[in-house]
Amino acid sequence: MANLLSIMRKNILGVAVLFSMVAASFWGCGNRNTGGSDLTGSIKIDGSSTVYPITEATAEEFRLENPKVKVTIGVSGTGGGIKKFIRSEIDIAETSRPIKKSEDSASHVANIEYVELPIAYDGLAVVVNPENTWVDYLTVDELKKIWEPQAQGKIVKWNQIRPEWPNAEIHLFGAGHESGTFDYFTEAVVGETKASRGDYTASEDDNVLVQGISTDKYSLGYFGLAYYTENMDKLKLVPIDDNNDENGKGPIFATEETVKDGTYQPLSRPLFIYINKKSIDTNPSLDSLVRFYINNAEELVPEAKFIPLSQSTYDLVMKRFKEKKTGSVFLGKESTVGVKLEEVLK
Repeated sequence: MANLLSIMRKNILGVAVLFSMVAASFWGCGNRNTGGSDLTGSIKIDGSSTVYPITEATAEEFRLENPKVKVTIGVSGTGGGIKKFIRSEIDIAETSRPIKKSEDSASHVANIEYVELPIAYDGLAVVVNPENTWVDYLTVDELKKIWEPQAQGKIVKWNQIRPEWPNAEIHLFGAGHESGTFDYFTEAVVGETKASRGDYTASEDDNVLVQGISTDKYSLGYFGLAYYTENMDKLKLVPIDDNNDENGKGPIFATEETVKDGTYQPLSRPLFIYINKKSIDTNPSLDSLVRFYINNAEELVPEAKFIPLSQSTYDLVMKRFKEKKTGSVFLGKESTVGVKLEEVLK
């Protein structure tokens, strides 16, 4: 009888240990448990409309585990978000381009130290209306001809791009001047940041651009790839030829694969968040949120229709955050077009 009781106790103990191991594995999956259920406080975020869906998805998951933390997210565009960041109105600025030298200088004057963290890749989608049957692809040179400042009032019809195209007006839609998308597109296509014609429908809200292009047969526009992916039934994606005859690839569609492997050039870019170092030091809930953001980016970035970085790159991002490395790794570079993140982070 004693032997039987001993065997039963061992079996029960074994089942209990097995259950605890399975439970630990289950709850640890995805790194979503921050252990911050008792956290309180508030976090203010603002900036890029492109980065907004990633941050919103992250904040929603974070709130489930930390319901006492108030996270507010605004959409003022990259430039508008950085201005608020420098004025200490927010803790995190979302940007669809790296910080500029002028903005970095302004942050020094305001005594704001920041930690720069890339969090995803994005491609800029060039799109037309689905009823557009003539545009099969565009070259970077043709995009420049359409969008450069000298084109204003002069390049106004489709047949001025290619003679066989319709003798009809081009109706242009693009990012507003406070947008990081505008900065990146102009640098990549025209060759100079903010160098653009002004006679087009501009908006910081990509949904406004989607609506305009989807209802105008003669429209052409650009915005983040995620907004095309969400509205692909209303839009026609245009492949882009980067004019590089050496690669022999010809026109390339913007997709997760072509953005991630670098073949969709020059309209692939990294996305960022900038964190106020003082807020990291004084606000435990902010520190927890940023760690949660990085730990879960590989899962949450695709849910928001963007392209995640490699795990090795996220490891470098986390290392940068833990060490609270301030400043930008991009300030000394003439251009960020085509830059490899893992190389610059190392």
